[in-house]
Amino acid sequence: MAKIAILGSGAFGSALSIMCSHAGHEVVVWSRSAAKLQEEEGLRFHSKLPGVAVPEDIVFSTDLNCIKGCDLVLLAIPSFGIRENCRNIRPLLGKDAVVVCAAKGLEKGSFKDFVTVIEEELPDNDCVALSGPSFAAEIARGIPTTVVVASRKREAANRVQDLLMNPSFRIYVSDDIIGVELGGALKNIIAVCSGICDGLLDHAANTKAALMTRGITEIARLGTAMGGQQETFAGLSGIGDLMLTCSSNQSRNYRFGQLLSQGMTVQAAMESIGMVVEGYYATGTAYELAKSMGVDMPIVNQAYEVLYKGKEPKQALVDLMGRPKRHESEEIWLEKK
Repeated sequence: MAKIAILGSGAFGSALSIMCSHAGHEVVVWSRSAAKLQEEEGLRFHSKLPGVAVPEDIVFSTDLNCIKGCDLVLLAIPSFGIRENCRNIRPLLGKDAVVVCAAKGLEKGSFKDFVTVIEEELPDNDCVALSGPSFAAEIARGIPTTVVVASRKREAANRVQDLLMNPSFRIYVSDDIIGVELGGALKNIIAVCSGICDGLLDHAANTKAALMTRGITEIARLGTAMGGQQETFAGLSGIGDLMLTCSSNQSRNYRFGQLLSQGMTVQAAMESIGMVVEGYYATGTAYELAKSMGVDMPIVNQAYEVLYKGKEPKQALVDLMGRPKRHESEEIWLEKK
């Protein structure tokens, strides 16, 4: 049994806490929101995980000191809060504690992956990225789920695999931090676009297949330019996560896109979702990063125009379909160079 702290009491953090508790670990959940914690602790129920009971042995706290003595610290907080929270927990962490980042994205401005951000703020601790096709509600219900963990230190990834893997939660390990993190972050952009297309075209199968195929091509193009491994984008954190989030109403990014297709403003759609829509922030970051690196990402460019410039989604689709003629084999990303 290990002592595990989970920072973040949203759907994913709560699902991980339930899973860890069922696996026999000592679990504490931290959040800034006292009201949210009091509700979850008192009712033993999470509003985003209907029908799932929160085990009685999970402890809830608004005091960061609760992480002292933990073997594992799981960061299940919005991506924009990663650096600040790592600074806050640094004096409280033991050197043997492994930090696991479940947030998907890149730091705004620096374009750094979050493992790098965490390593900068917590230089004495090993850090692991967790990604893959994993809806919170299904994890909480014990539905078979498979993810990947990546670290610069294989021992750290193996430790997380040993502690968290169970009959309903299978974990693979990887050393490709860039590939794993980029796949998890950028698929949210394509999921937003998928929601828009399904809303505009009444779930047109041809369009979705094209969007997902060309979307993973763009993700891999930027990822390999940043040093990621091509094969990673054909794995769980690439195609796996993309297939999941582009095809289900469980994805907040997909639902956000659907609301936009109905004529909602970005702000109104985000308020309607009621949770952080990482695809919105990832779009801005990916657009700036691709532009700075000279990487061609036409889908991301159009998503940026829709989300940040107010372009009509229908026009964005027209512009994508009207791009100059190309030979597909020019961009076969699985072929080794």
